Amino acid sequence: DSSTKLPIKISYETPKTLGNDRKALVVGANQLFPNQDVLVIDLGSCITFDFINSENTYVGGSISPGIKMRYKSLNQYTSKLPMIDVTHSPDLIGINTYDCIHSGVHNGVLGEINYQIQSYSNIYPKIKIIITGGDFNLFDMELKNSIFADPNLLMKGLNKILDYNESYF
Repeated sequence: DSSTKLPIKISYETPKTLGNDRKALVVGANQLFPNQDVLVIDLGSCITFDFINSENTYVGGSISPGIKMRYKSLNQYTSKLPMIDVTHSPDLIGINTYDCIHSGVHNGVLGEINYQIQSYSNIYPKIKIIITGGDFNLFDMELKNSIFADPNLLMKGLNKILDYNESYF
């Protein structure tokens, strides 16, 4: 919870509202790249972008709807669009409703990821990028090689937090 001691500093304005998963991810990122600017992109139920700076301080980030949530919202908030399953790397131009939905969701998320990476890189030129989460494999081949993919980042962060707190007992 918010009282758990962390091996990083938090400058987030409302630390009690910061998700434990987001804390664990940046702790894991900091363990992999200590004293470096790191952007963690978590492609799960939501897509989160979390930034920890070279002073080992979590600053903040952003949250947007995850891939499945986007598919579901298209179905639930329209009267005729079907609910469909996620597919890998659709064509840019859809030639039917299913293909158009796949293209819109997939390429929209890909555009969002690339925009965020470029925006952070403009401010922090030496930034490290880590992508993780249940849906990261849908995009890992389409993103630049300089991105580090780690499907176990959350577990690494949780383990680091556990080890860090063990020293207090």
